[in-house]
Amino acid sequence: MKKKIAKKKRVKKRASAEDTAASNKKKKAFSAETSEKALVKFDPLQRYLSEISNYKLLTREQERELGTLVQEYGDKEAAYKLVTSNLRLVVKIALEFQRVWMQNLLDLIQEGNIGLMQAVKKFDPYKNVKFSYYASFWIKAYILKFIMDNWRLVKIGTTQGQRKLFFKLKKEKQKLIDQGFDPKPKLLSERLGVSEREIVDMDQRLDGWDVSLDAPLKEDSDTERIEFLSTNTESIEDKVSKKEIDVLLHNKIEEFRKQMTPREIEIFDLRIFSDNPVTLQEIGDRYGISRERVRQVEKNIIKKMREFFKKEIPDFASYTESGSSD
Repeated sequence: MKKKIAKKKRVKKRASAEDTAASNKKKKAFSAETSEKALVKFDPLQRYLSEISNYKLLTREQERELGTLVQEYGDKEAAYKLVTSNLRLVVKIALEFQRVWMQNLLDLIQEGNIGLMQAVKKFDPYKNVKFSYYASFWIKAYILKFIMDNWRLVKIGTTQGQRKLFFKLKKEKQKLIDQGFDPKPKLLSERLGVSEREIVDMDQRLDGWDVSLDAPLKEDSDTERIEFLSTNTESIEDKVSKKEIDVLLHNKIEEFRKQMTPREIEIFDLRIFSDNPVTLQEIGDRYGISRERVRQVEKNIIKKMREFFKKEIPDFASYTESGSSD
């Protein structure tokens, strides 16, 4: 009897030891598998997208209420809700710039989020403008500034041709290569409508990156390069405001042109929208009308354009009157 009891105990002890070993083996396997998954599949961007998807979108009325709380009472919780509910908008806009940046998308999202916070601070809920529409200009402006500040470009964006090249040169070169053409400067200049010299200059600038101004002057120094530079350039708020106005006006002017007659378009191009406007007499001679009649037509165009902008851009008056006064 005692032998049977001792035998049972040994069997139970052995079974328990085997169970423990099996359990430890499973734990190790699970730990190794989890570790491998964490090392291989963890993606900061996907994690970020997953987190921001938890924030609900706001209705127009909710945006207006939260905007009022921010503007009148400086309510931080309301500002937080406005920001978090529009984080997906920042990602959407950042993706539009990704083909130009072609590096870490999170850099663009980070800059866009700063622009979004600035939009929350500046948003006027009493104007008939949807917050997401207003915020998109600030988001784009901050992303665009980040790209230009971190690219090896000199005076980028100072002319229409340079702005066009900045966004289209690489894409057009690849398009020509795919079609079997050699993307020479002459062919690119014809396709993009700029000079060969501009093509060559921009191509050279796109080949490298600027030295960071935040980098230390020497390896063992805490002094940054930027401390040795002085500038009288505009503040970021002024630049963003001007960029916002430029984008709005450019798009609306194209729409307004469709409403004009051929004669009005010529007067608009040669008189109102020209860096070197021709005289009233020259236009009058073209159409066989008096200088005074040309003046009247020009005045009428300006009036219609102003009314068109007020209708199409609800806060147009604040842009033209205050500009960057905030």
